[in-house]
Amino acid sequence: MSYLDKIRAANTHDLASFLPFSVSGIRVGCVKHAFAEILARWPEVLRVDERGVTLAASLDSGDMPAAERTLAVSEVMQRLRDEGHIDGWRDELYPVNRAWSESPYLLIERAAVPLLGVRAYGVHMNGFVRGADGLKMWIARRSLSKPTGPGKLDQMVAGGQPADIGVYDNMLKECAEEAGIPRDIAHHVRAVGAITYALETSVGFRPDLIFNFDLELPADFSPVNTDGEVDAFCLWPMEQVMETVRDSDAFKFNCALVIIDFLVRHGYIAADDPDYSDIIEGLMGKPQLPTGW
Repeated sequence: MSYLDKIRAANTHDLASFLPFSVSGIRVGCVKHAFAEILARWPEVLRVDERGVTLAASLDSGDMPAAERTLAVSEVMQRLRDEGHIDGWRDELYPVNRAWSESPYLLIERAAVPLLGVRAYGVHMNGFVRGADGLKMWIARRSLSKPTGPGKLDQMVAGGQPADIGVYDNMLKECAEEAGIPRDIAHHVRAVGAITYALETSVGFRPDLIFNFDLELPADFSPVNTDGEVDAFCLWPMEQVMETVRDSDAFKFNCALVIIDFLVRHGYIAADDPDYSDIIEGLMGKPQLPTGW
């Protein structure tokens, strides 16, 4: 396998089996045909036809407050949860928009995001230690109780990006909860960019964006999980990190992409690598839209 194989696997999709999901005439997601048929049971909230899924006319006007849309759609999502159509309910609200800088059209439950094919956001932090023998990276093993990727390897700190907190503040919160990093260390975390991918899953579509951070840690610091979401931490030399990402599926798929981005930025993947330009472009994966969307 190669790093490029990992990137391509995270961007596998065929949206011909989906319908576009739009709000106020703006496409914000996409829905599998089978799930669209289920949504059609609530015509007072969602309108479904051969052209796509939209909000009902009473909710779709441009001046409709996001809070009213949120309430109406939330009631449908809760019914779907109770019927077993939505797994892993989080009680976290995510924005429905096309970019983090946009005001959301509405907010939806995190577990419903891939079912509606809207963009989710996350924050991931590469924690590393610099020594005489080079860099080492702290790796987390996800708890077996996690609803996604149980037992997979992960960044030292990573989490979803809800609508009610800023990106930097969320990163600091996750540092404390997931790795017990004190604020006087965590505030040195650096924003270093973002990656995107576009992955079709068994339930829907994930056109997600992850905000990437780096944090150089003191050699005598050891992380301690405080929220039950991490089973263990280990400090690996970069050669072991690189080999594991490249040659196995031990890492959660999007965490592997975050590490590949780190490898590019820190010179572990050289500019003369035959895949270099494809890797860089691939880390900003975009949906391949059907004609007419």
